[in-house]
Amino acid sequence: MYRRLILPILFRFDAETIHHFATTMLKLAFAVPGMAALARKVYTIDDPRLARTVFGLTFPNPVGLAAGFDKNAELVSELSDLGFGFVEIGTVTPRPQPGNPRPRLFRLKADQGLINRMGFNNRGSGPAAGRLRQFAQAKGTRRVIIGGNIGKNKDTANESALSDYLICFRELFDAVDYFAVNVSSPNTPGLRDLQEREPLTRLLSALQKENKDRPNPKPILLKIAPDLTNGQLDDIIGIVADTGIAGVIATNTTISRECLATPAKTVEQMGPGGVSGKPVRERSTEVIRYLHQQSGGSFPIIGVGGINSADDAREKLAAGASLVQLYTGFIYEGPAVAKRINRGLLR
Repeated sequence: MYRRLILPILFRFDAETIHHFATTMLKLAFAVPGMAALARKVYTIDDPRLARTVFGLTFPNPVGLAAGFDKNAELVSELSDLGFGFVEIGTVTPRPQPGNPRPRLFRLKADQGLINRMGFNNRGSGPAAGRLRQFAQAKGTRRVIIGGNIGKNKDTANESALSDYLICFRELFDAVDYFAVNVSSPNTPGLRDLQEREPLTRLLSALQKENKDRPNPKPILLKIAPDLTNGQLDDIIGIVADTGIAGVIATNTTISRECLATPAKTVEQMGPGGVSGKPVRERSTEVIRYLHQQSGGSFPIIGVGGINSADDAREKLAAGASLVQLYTGFIYEGPAVAKRINRGLLR
């Protein structure tokens, strides 16, 4: 019903406007007494065969929601009730920022994809941490694994980026279960330069030092771009070994415009930004497989990119991923997508 009736109506309106409308409606719906319990009954699958223990955390199922949907940690409870085994909030930055000018989110309907150049629009790491603490303290709230995706402010020079990441790390430390270090978004100028071996090793080593100085260190993962060469992926494997971080999230959005079914002129009119969804599925799987094989499976990988179905998730898991995440697939497939994927994995 969602794809046949609801999606065509939603797609008549601007993508970002509909995103805000849908999230507002979700909050309002779940404010109705009994709605959360009903949603859990309809959308969640509680089966011990789905549980995964990865980097010291036990996930109720391997299907998570990627960063970008709940930037400000406002929907963690609702999203967990829709069957996701974990929710990654953000990307958050130390200071609030509006992001890039609108329009900045576009649908590639023929490709089941999106182009976005949001630019880390968020209300800051402090308010996000406060909301997560309220969520954790709420009476009777169902527990879900929460990831904190952290980045730097647009006006912070790369030479000072570490300070921004440390601020976010400190703010969120007691409020999340793991961290995702985002140096791979194409929508913050110069950010991807931090993926080079020397600056990235410096950044992750400093975060790890801060992490290990605390009584209960949190897993730190690195989110990488799908556009890295094999040589750069070899560097990533070396950096993971050198810094001792917990794993890798593969992958973020791509700047490539190859093999799109959407007319080139239409894509050009949309302008710059990262492509997500089905167009990145194959490349993200290639990256996962390369990292897993070349590292000998020495670290966990969260697979992201073009996951709309159980078959897509199975592909990522077979390539070497321990868990999977989706975002664009949630938009195209609707609120039952996590349930359908988990049910398919059980089969």
